[in-house]
Amino acid sequence: MPRNEEEESLGRTSPTTSGTVRLRVRTDPFLLVCRGFSVITSLTAILCIAVNLMSAIRSFEEGSDIFDGIFRCYAVVIAFFVVLAETEWGFILKLWKVLEYWVGRGMLQIFVAVMTRAFPDYTGVRKALVLLQNISSYMLLACGAVYLVSGLLCMGHLKRVRQQQEITRDQAVKDLEELERRREELEQLLVAERA
Repeated sequence: MPRNEEEESLGRTSPTTSGTVRLRVRTDPFLLVCRGFSVITSLTAILCIAVNLMSAIRSFEEGSDIFDGIFRCYAVVIAFFVVLAETEWGFILKLWKVLEYWVGRGMLQIFVAVMTRAFPDYTGVRKALVLLQNISSYMLLACGAVYLVSGLLCMGHLKRVRQQQEITRDQAVKDLEELERRREELEQLLVAERA
């Protein structure tokens, strides 16, 4: 592949008059959408954590329904795993391989949404809390459904492939920058030696 085509595939411009190569990094729009959706899912899971925590505290304070409080504590812990899965931290994905796959994430998010929606207050005493439970559970349910359908359509695999390409491209750009810097140093040494 000629040098100019190679540079274009890496997202670089052609050499300038000074002989240096200006580099510009192109971001993959698909990966940007995935990152944005991951942030939305994380924020929704954090909302579920807050709502379940408030419900648990109220259940324990009132002493009316200890089992609801315990159930809410489990919902908080599992929703925390949803947030950790969305960070895509290598340590977490290594421990729970199923969270690497979008179908697994979607099922976990749907489970947390159902847990958040369970045991609503039909007496009408806590209307604001019930409204927050409904909002957070339906939002996380929607995120889980999107992950589930996208996982079945192999979008998770596509994302992993594109992430690997981006890492490879970034490494190639860094290597090229290092070679360019080294070439400039050698040219300066050559000019100094001739003078």
